[in-house]
Amino acid sequence: MSVAVREKSTAMGIMSNTTPATTTRTEGRKTIGILIVDDHEVVRVGLRHLIEKQPHMKIVGEACNRDDALKIASREQPEIVILDLCLGNENGNDLIPELLRIAEESRIIVLTAVQDEEELRNASRLGAAGVIMKDAPADMVIKAIERVHAGELWLNRRLTAALVAELRRPGKDPLANAEGKLIGQLTEREREVISLIGEGLKNKQIADRLFISETTVRHHITSILKKLQVSDRLELLIFAYKNDLVAIKR
Repeated sequence: MSVAVREKSTAMGIMSNTTPATTTRTEGRKTIGILIVDDHEVVRVGLRHLIEKQPHMKIVGEACNRDDALKIASREQPEIVILDLCLGNENGNDLIPELLRIAEESRIIVLTAVQDEEELRNASRLGAAGVIMKDAPADMVIKAIERVHAGELWLNRRLTAALVAELRRPGKDPLANAEGKLIGQLTEREREVISLIGEGLKNKQIADRLFISETTVRHHITSILKKLQVSDRLELLIFAYKNDLVAIKR
């Protein structure tokens, strides 16, 4: 199970538009402005070719180093930044906090060949909403961009499990703390919805599974977010994993 996670990565080159991508729409659908940050031209070209075939996505800039990435991010305010962790002599993880500071609405997806799990966990800790390996299928990259843009996290099971393990407080009963009180407000149906969200199901799939309408599912999710005092599915998933509301599949 891949969990939708927040943030995307940046790109290379330096190309920009005078009008931020956030104002562009395609057939009534907001176009996702994407910045690519990678020091390899062949990767930038490949990503550009892939992304520009999507009618609802647009490359607003490319950068191969920190300085160019920050300049473009500040000017273009991209919705998504696709970022490599290896930028020559620079570490992409060092760039994540800076990107999020100057482009607060941007979400970062790390697209990398780095196998070091600690580096990948650190990227998530610093604010990356998604982590994808460079050998992932092209359709998975597009799907990750869409999910992260929608406010979800995109992490694999092992990385999710590792991050959740860090959040756990061993030996402490969740129902004995403040979060336990929030959980106590949930109905049985709302717990079912949370469990299905943890499986990666979308609203329609949840509705089909529970034999209810999508509208009812949305009402349940709105109630759940309010009761648990979280703002979106990303925070809900983290809360759920942390408090054993969702089982982590290994």
